[in-house]
Amino acid sequence: MEIRHAAPADLPDLLALFDAARRFMAQNGNPHQWGRRFPTKEMLEADISAQRSYICEDEGRLAAAFCFTTEEEPTYRVIREGAWLDDAPYGVVHRIAAAEHGRGAVAFCLEWCLARCGNIRIDTHRDNQPMQRLLARLGYTFCGLIDLKNGRGERLAYQKRSR
Repeated sequence: MEIRHAAPADLPDLLALFDAARRFMAQNGNPHQWGRRFPTKEMLEADISAQRSYICEDEGRLAAAFCFTTEEEPTYRVIREGAWLDDAPYGVVHRIAAAEHGRGAVAFCLEWCLARCGNIRIDTHRDNQPMQRLLARLGYTFCGLIDLKNGRGERLAYQKRSR
């Protein structure tokens, strides 16, 4: 598998990938995390423009996509019912999704991100059981709850350090 920055020409494939991911989430008991329109086309365009949108390809096929940044995440400033592992600089992974044929791609992407900065924070919806299981399997620590600023509710917050 290989990871590269997403380009404007990838937008149709990204929209299709996230549409399929929303269907998968709804079919697996998680219809609320992304609803019917998240992430929006405009959000993906902004991620691409800011060079924080990435694509994981397996033998030239889109296997997964995600947003990765090392900028501070404002919604992570306050954590309830727990604490972050540390206050060190961190990377953030958002909007990660795999294609149906992309088995192992999300784990590959998360390990790729960790290799880039050594400290990753990520959040997920309480109903996203597949992601919670994956994060536990990969050694992420549940740290507490964060509240999204856009009114989309609370999320389970996780962190992993390589050091």
